[in-house]
Amino acid sequence: MEIDKAYLGDCIKIMKEFPPNSVDLVFADPPFNIGIKYDKYNDNLSYDEYSRWSERWITETYRLLKENGSLYIAIGDEFAAEINIILKRTGFYFRNWILWYYTFGQNQRKKFNRSHTHILYFTKDKEKFKFNSEAIRIPSARQLVYKDKRANPKGKVPDDVWEFPRVCGTFKERIGEHPCQMPESLLERIIKVSSDVGDVALDPFGGTGTTAAVAKRLKRSYITIEISENYYNAIIKRLIPPP
Repeated sequence: MEIDKAYLGDCIKIMKEFPPNSVDLVFADPPFNIGIKYDKYNDNLSYDEYSRWSERWITETYRLLKENGSLYIAIGDEFAAEINIILKRTGFYFRNWILWYYTFGQNQRKKFNRSHTHILYFTKDKEKFKFNSEAIRIPSARQLVYKDKRANPKGKVPDDVWEFPRVCGTFKERIGEHPCQMPESLLERIIKVSSDVGDVALDPFGGTGTTAAVAKRLKRSYITIEISENYYNAIIKRLIPPP
């Protein structure tokens, strides 16, 4: 297993080649199975096919995580409950069900606009895991609104509803043509709180390489895997910009 590397290929096959207990943090943003158009992956599996596939890659992340490691999975409404059950059945321990509220929804005609994604936060061990709360504190209402002297001057640990904008096509942060780019600010919070400098962060669904790029900036090592050659090339370009 090489660290600080992007791998091209199927994440399950590649992860099977890695040694157990070798990564500190996993962030996964898998296809949601809602028919999104990717250039290679079929995002329209049957319910049973998607469930079996999800269990296979989640099982590999469990094997790869160190005993004090953490896992975060971004997932849509359609399969959030199923992924939650698979994680528990695999042996992970539940910590938080986070809602990422991205401030403006995706337009709908026959239902309410969707303006959130679920992020399931689990650990491999029930008691022993990293949670660097001091690294992610934010100003509290006690400080800003009520001017309460009892408030922690460093701020509070964020709630389980996170507000970050989606990375839209007009944003400077936008990379290539991937339909589902994660914002760096969201990954920064996850990497800071659940890993230390020098730790290894794994992203089995590399996309545009956000996890790897933020891990690199925060002085963590990274491993990212992407099945699409087009998206893989965009990741390489992002991680190793031309001189």
